[in-house]
Amino acid sequence: MSRCASDRSGEMKPASGVTNAMESRLAEIETKLSFSEELLEALNGAVYRQQQQIDQLQQELRALREQLRTDLPAEQRNFRDEAPPHY
Repeated sequence: MSRCASDRSGEMKPASGVTNAMESRLAEIETKLSFSEELLEALNGAVYRQQQQIDQLQQELRALREQLRTDLPAEQRNFRDEAPPHY
């Protein structure tokens, strides 16, 4: 059974059922591609926002470390004056 038919010029072309199946398959692939592109854009946006949050948190952490370093005195602790942990 042949899936091709010849037209008046003698050129072999796919039978009508095969053409419809190919068109249907192509439409399905195009739809999936469209959804994939939308998903990719959404994921890129999420990654971008997360990177902004990471950058902000790193900046805040640096500021807190600097504040801690400048606010605490650099005095030596005398362990003889402290009570042992079992008291």
